[in-house]
Amino acid sequence: MKDYFDLIWTFFKMGCVTFGGGYAMLPIIERELVVKKQWATMDEVMDYFAVGQVTPGIIAVNVATFIGYKRKGNLGGILTTLGFVLPSLIIITIIAAFLQNFSHIEMIQHVLAGIRVAVGALILDAVIKLFRGGVKDFKAVIICIAAFVLSAFFKTSPVLIVLTAGLAGFLLYFPRKSKEPEQ
Repeated sequence: MKDYFDLIWTFFKMGCVTFGGGYAMLPIIERELVVKKQWATMDEVMDYFAVGQVTPGIIAVNVATFIGYKRKGNLGGILTTLGFVLPSLIIITIIAAFLQNFSHIEMIQHVLAGIRVAVGALILDAVIKLFRGGVKDFKAVIICIAAFVLSAFFKTSPVLIVLTAGLAGFLLYFPRKSKEPEQ
């Protein structure tokens, strides 16, 4: 029972401080789940982000679900999802009730501008960590550059980019049997 509460509480706390989407939560996941609790390795987390990108739903919620499932099966996945989503539900409900009345206030606009800048920095940090963890050789650099070009310049669907990169990874990294003559 304690393990289930720990799952809910850990993801509830993460849900309270994660602003800006899935990649903004990567530094928090690394600190809390990889370093402190050792519930996953950084490679596993990066795999969860990759799969979360191509599955329906919000990436951050998908990643929380994957980690909960890994820890405690179906119930763990459900509990981590609820724990992660509950703070957002509470905060959005409160903001929706008051934002329309206060959004014109200059101080509120400045606060939101500051939050946007901080979220951008968190996302940049996540991108750098994902790049360092995933781009380990020349083949990976080629896949990375191709994915960036498709996204930035051709506005290709992220799902198509991830699927294509997966296929490229398979084709480039899958060990091939050598065709040496038998003796």
